[in-house]
Amino acid sequence: MGWKLPALAAATVVVFTATAVLFGMAPDARAGCGSGDVDTGTAGSQSIAGFSGEQLENAAQIMNAAAELQLPAAAQTIGVMTAIGESTLRNLDHGDNAINPDGTIADSVGLFQQQERSYGPLADRMDPFKAATAFFTRLEGVPGWQTMEPTLAAHAVQINADPNYYTPFYAPATAIVQGLVSTGGAGACAIGGDARQLAQQLVEAADQGRLIGSTPDHIKEIRWIAQGQAVPDCSVDVRILQVLVLSLQVFDQVGVSDINRKCTGQIEGAGTASSHYFEGGGLAVDFYRLNGQGLTGADGNSLRLISALDPVMPDGARVGQLLCRAEAGTTIGTTHFTQFDDTCTHLHIDVGFTDGQLTTN
Repeated sequence: MGWKLPALAAATVVVFTATAVLFGMAPDARAGCGSGDVDTGTAGSQSIAGFSGEQLENAAQIMNAAAELQLPAAAQTIGVMTAIGESTLRNLDHGDNAINPDGTIADSVGLFQQQERSYGPLADRMDPFKAATAFFTRLEGVPGWQTMEPTLAAHAVQINADPNYYTPFYAPATAIVQGLVSTGGAGACAIGGDARQLAQQLVEAADQGRLIGSTPDHIKEIRWIAQGQAVPDCSVDVRILQVLVLSLQVFDQVGVSDINRKCTGQIEGAGTASSHYFEGGGLAVDFYRLNGQGLTGADGNSLRLISALDPVMPDGARVGQLLCRAEAGTTIGTTHFTQFDDTCTHLHIDVGFTDGQLTTN
């Protein structure tokens, strides 16, 4: 602690200018698809949120340290946010000569501006991976860190004079984590393509309370597939099943409000022209909650899911809520997803306008 800098420029690859929302993963959530090891060389060749080169290499090291500890993307983002606030992601060999409460001069160094008396030898504090590991080890010891505001979770570790100091750095940290995940080397999303096996995985998640439905409950459509039943007008495209399995690799709990509206007799929104309905239905899924948080399509969890799915989706797959993000002052670039407008009460994903397959193995 002790190296205090102003808020940074908006993202150059993925831009977030609205207030970010905490991901809020549960303590035992897997790092999951799209949040494993990040190649530092690939990271350093990019430019994200005004950061590049050594800064993104250091961000990759922070993310890898969290993944090594089996911590979720929420922790990765908090770690990167903290290092932005402490050092602008530069491995500094000095601090700002801040005065400790006991009157001594702080000997803070490194990405997290760690002091010897709390974090040990200089070599460890100047090693980005070891410094990040030390940060995350202490973060894990903070009761309820997963549901705290990000700045307060960071403050509990860093003991900064201002608990809200890290708030301006959360948006660029989110952009960096999502950018490094989305552009390769950040974990495999390998899953199968057998509809019944995928449905059985999803039913297991539903029985564990990890996959939940709304009203009317569309989870029954998945249960029928898992049981080998072909119920007329109640099918679910295998690619939507894959999307659901992948979402459960990213989030600890997933809430789904709509899948096959023809099955439930729902005529709403786009009506019979909806991917939920036409050609037998089941070509779309609406997510309404992720890790207990409601979605608008512009919130942090929605952006996280879009970034995790986009690299593996076929060209022409669609993601909704474009104007919701624009109205919130939040934009996200996509490679395979086509973005379109939809109501700001959920996140819509569909494959109704593409014959392409997901690249999941």
